[in-house]
Amino acid sequence: MNDLTSTALLRRPDLHVETQGEFAGWRTWRRDRFETRNGPFWHRMDEDGRVRCAFRVGQNHLNGQGNVHGGCFMTFADYCLFAFASPVLQGPGVTVSFACEFLDAAHEGDLIEGTGEITRAGGSLIFLRGMLNCGERKLFAFSGTIKRMKVRRPAAAESNR
Repeated sequence: MNDLTSTALLRRPDLHVETQGEFAGWRTWRRDRFETRNGPFWHRMDEDGRVRCAFRVGQNHLNGQGNVHGGCFMTFADYCLFAFASPVLQGPGVTVSFACEFLDAAHEGDLIEGTGEITRAGGSLIFLRGMLNCGERKLFAFSGTIKRMKVRRPAAAESNR
């Protein structure tokens, strides 16, 4: 079930599906300039229906000590929140809370994978948690809340009602 046809993952206009290399068949979003510049970050739906995210650590992800920068982990984890939420998000959203714990370091060349779950999806809020791993090593635990955003009409359209 890697086609994602029943989810919002497929309906975003900025969706890009990679056709070559290590991440062929994986997807990314290109609207968020910060994530695009700091990635690339990727996601796909596994056979069991769970969304998985990944990126390969490059020099641009490292801090001065040669480890993955904490801000990179946080950026990737926020990307993961939206990938995990996309089957139920069905439109725009914003992160309203984010908590994390740094557990271990990662280095250039490592494959970082993000797995997680929706713990509750209400009418306006979606609660999630996840873990970043390098193989069996747990690197970064996180949780967050996404608020569903209402699509607003332009002011001119509302004045004509």
